Amino acid sequence: MQKILVTGAAGFIGHHLYKRLVSMGYDVLGIDNLNNYYDVNLKLARLKDCGFEPESIAYGRMLSAPSGGRFCQMSLEDAASIVKLFHRERFDGVCHLAAQAGVRYSVENPSVYIQSNIDGFFNILEGCRENPVEHFVFASSSSVYGSSPNIPFSEDDPLANPVSLYAATKKSSELMVSSYASLFGLVSTGLRFFTVYGPWGRPDMALFRFTRAILEGKPIPLYNHGDMQRDFTYIGDIVEGVVRVLQKPLCKADEVPFRVYNIGNGHPVGLMDFVHALEKATGKTAQLNLLPLQPGDMYRTWADTTKLKRDYDFSPSTPLEEGVGNFVAWYRAFYQT
Repeated sequence: MQKILVTGAAGFIGHHLYKRLVSMGYDVLGIDNLNNYYDVNLKLARLKDCGFEPESIAYGRMLSAPSGGRFCQMSLEDAASIVKLFHRERFDGVCHLAAQAGVRYSVENPSVYIQSNIDGFFNILEGCRENPVEHFVFASSSSVYGSSPNIPFSEDDPLANPVSLYAATKKSSELMVSSYASLFGLVSTGLRFFTVYGPWGRPDMALFRFTRAILEGKPIPLYNHGDMQRDFTYIGDIVEGVVRVLQKPLCKADEVPFRVYNIGNGHPVGLMDFVHALEKATGKTAQLNLLPLQPGDMYRTWADTTKLKRDYDFSPSTPLEEGVGNFVAWYRAFYQT
């Protein structure tokens, strides 16, 4: 594979993956709609970090970075533009990371999840079907496991009822890809990410919100009174896993060329332990605001990463304190605090 499409290139994971693929010599094109779900300036800063000048960005305009790679502002829901893009570029591989994220936001704004995560996802699949690619890799989520009692979560487990619309759209996307693999031979791998964190992270995620609150001397909201566990996975580990899977489409040998893998640390961390790691990194004591469990929240996430280790000889390994320290260092530098 030489030419790779990365959707959601101005997003948290997309930004890191885009830079990694460019550094490896791939011909990379990133697209992103730059919506205002969170601060657009952070997305523009990520693109600037990739070599693109924010003032040059305009919808549909193709930009090239001096260091390599290209970017175009584009919406997944814009079927006509997506069709033209695939016809023109003839991608060898696609890393589909773009999606409307956030569990709690899906309770308040369900329509945008259908538009992006279902309709937009369909447009990307159609692009791959009409212009065959060697490998389609897409982001799923640990949220598809819902309230499953099976711990740790295994790819072989039957998926329980989703506890949020966001989770429902991710479950639906896996089913859509499975059908395209069966009907059209689309070689596809889905990656269920587990609570990704690290530098350039999203402002709506716990690490970002907690860091800001601690540094500003404000209380941290802890849902379910802090009694929650998450399988925190560092962004560098996530990118390494995505690249390994992209380069080696093992599913191609299967009768239906479609596989799903968990990417998680495999070691759930209690929310209070997470806060303590953040206190150590910032050198400040957190003020806590203990709140009840919110609709759509999962009590625990825990990845069984046996299959990823078996097939790709890879397991995420970055210690929590190291990853949290890296984020705090980035946050202080970026916001000059």
